[in-house]
Amino acid sequence: MSTAADFHACWRVLPVSNLDTIIGNGTCLVLAPHPDDESLGCGGLIAACVAADRAPLVAFLTDGAGSHAGSRAYPPARLRTVRAQEAREAAAALGLPAHRLVFLEQPDTAAPHHGPAFDAVVAKLLTLVRQEAACTAIVAPWRHDPHCDHEAAAIVAAAVAGTVGIRSVAYPVWGWTLPADTALPEAPGAGWRLDVAAFLAAKRRAIQAHRSQFGGLITDDPNAFSLPADLLSIFDSPCETFLAA
Repeated sequence: MSTAADFHACWRVLPVSNLDTIIGNGTCLVLAPHPDDESLGCGGLIAACVAADRAPLVAFLTDGAGSHAGSRAYPPARLRTVRAQEAREAAAALGLPAHRLVFLEQPDTAAPHHGPAFDAVVAKLLTLVRQEAACTAIVAPWRHDPHCDHEAAAIVAAAVAGTVGIRSVAYPVWGWTLPADTALPEAPGAGWRLDVAAFLAAKRRAIQAHRSQFGGLITDDPNAFSLPADLLSIFDSPCETFLAA
């Protein structure tokens, strides 16, 4: 039995590699559970792909409308619109045009793990991957990220990759914050770090574009979510972490 501390120690010393090693010689589909996960975990990779003329597709599994459930000023319909616009601004900061974004609009905190809604999401992504002839990988959250929507995204990605035979690559988000003694059912596996120093300024702008998640925009929900400083510091790094899923 391994612990989160084992995984964290492993992730910090993974070999630094390049896009071809991580996603293959094509482009990729980045699957984000919510608008902001793509900027946090993959912002550098997205910018690197754009710079290499391999612009990825970025799909958002949920609408992100659950982060401020107690707000009257930003009810779900308004927050859904805000978060989609933030995603577009973040993509622009990374050099990715808006037509490369896909909004799957599943309910925040209730993304499907199975059943008809799950099958519909998988079918939509399969269509996108098949239309994108150069797509060689799907990049999605680590399967042990401690959030139900992240888990759902990992399951979706595995189904897509297994069906079309492309590689599946994982990026940890909330996995970085697991307490050190958290038991995990497997040993750390293979992975890589991608040097994103050249794109770090753009990544910072992309993260900041998700203004609703920083606590200053929506102020009438005392129980609102806000990105914690310790998580943000992890992703303010010249390297991003990717795992063989």
